Amino acid sequence: MDRDRAVAHALRQLEEGADIIDVGGESTRPGARVSPSSDPKPIPTLPTADPSTRAVPRFTTAITEKEELGRVIPVITELKRSRPSTVISVDTYRATVARAAIEAGAEIVNDVSGFRWDADMPKTVAALKCGAVLMHMRGRPEEWRTLPPVGDVVLLVKRELKEWAENAVLKGVKRERLVLDPGFGFGKKFEENYPLLARFEDLQTLGFPLLAGTSRKSFIGRNLAHDGKDAPVEKRLFGTLATQTALILKGAHVIRTHDVLATAEAARVTDAVVNASASGYLG
Repeated sequence: MDRDRAVAHALRQLEEGADIIDVGGESTRPGARVSPSSDPKPIPTLPTADPSTRAVPRFTTAITEKEELGRVIPVITELKRSRPSTVISVDTYRATVARAAIEAGAEIVNDVSGFRWDADMPKTVAALKCGAVLMHMRGRPEEWRTLPPVGDVVLLVKRELKEWAENAVLKGVKRERLVLDPGFGFGKKFEENYPLLARFEDLQTLGFPLLAGTSRKSFIGRNLAHDGKDAPVEKRLFGTLATQTALILKGAHVIRTHDVLATAEAARVTDAVVNASASGYLG
């Protein structure tokens, strides 16, 4: 919420080994309310769901577009001034915010909605010729607790990511500018995240670089519960590192994290294992 503190935090993350700084102005944590600009649409019927579709209501937003711009643009501008070489992604589902952020110096648009909440996003990204992360999300944050279970979460994520990526390409986004993110925790129940981890390599068949963000997520806290209480956010680092190591071994190209130094060191060692395996070196 404070530009100077945000920039100082980003600069510290760069010193700790971050390659990309992700700047976002609106929370999409569980229970958060969002305001897509597109008209409400039915939630797709899932194999284990009631066959009748449910209309998604129009939600009031926690922040307006103007507020989001006021949060992210000053941070991007100052960060670029302080460290011009910084690679910045903007975490937004609004095309107007994406455009303003790229014009301010960001290089990547990170859209948690998979280009679905703002119909202008694909053509905006295509026109800006920037990189883009297309993330998978089921439902919206305030609906997550009531979503029906998924029969095969990996199959669902693969199918929908493929569909959304192909739609983006049809609307002019270059394939080589796209990265896919399966959206750990985003509309997935606690137990559904582990099959997605275990079979993460299946997503490589989609033919795009893969980004994964498991840092401090609640499904890790649930697995580390003690005396019936989920591990608090500040006690999830070691569990987070376990998931990140597994993801790199299974083909993740980018890891999104809060704890940069620990993750960067774990990634460096894991990369050495991957490289040794690829070269056949066993000495």
